[in-house]
Amino acid sequence: MTDRREVRVAESFFEDLDLQLGGERGPNGEPSATDFLVVDLPAVVEVFVTEFDSLPETIGGVGSMRMFIGTSALAYAFVVYGIETSAGVIELVGIELQL
Repeated sequence: MTDRREVRVAESFFEDLDLQLGGERGPNGEPSATDFLVVDLPAVVEVFVTEFDSLPETIGGVGSMRMFIGTSALAYAFVVYGIETSAGVIELVGIELQL
């Protein structure tokens, strides 16, 4: 059985997401931050919960900083950054989206 980690989403993640998507859908149906939170974030969190140690390091040689690179119906590609705290909790601290 795979160890399950505790994962939290930091305020900085929400700030990044809001800067890139905004709170409302765009005039042409562009996704909102809420869309990403509802549609994509649960699966991303599950990856960090179960596969943190196998994710690529954000900075080579720094195992406490990992990233998940994904695609979705809402974004062509995205990267979510996570950091393992001294308490062993994973904090999702940032996101970059390519729409």
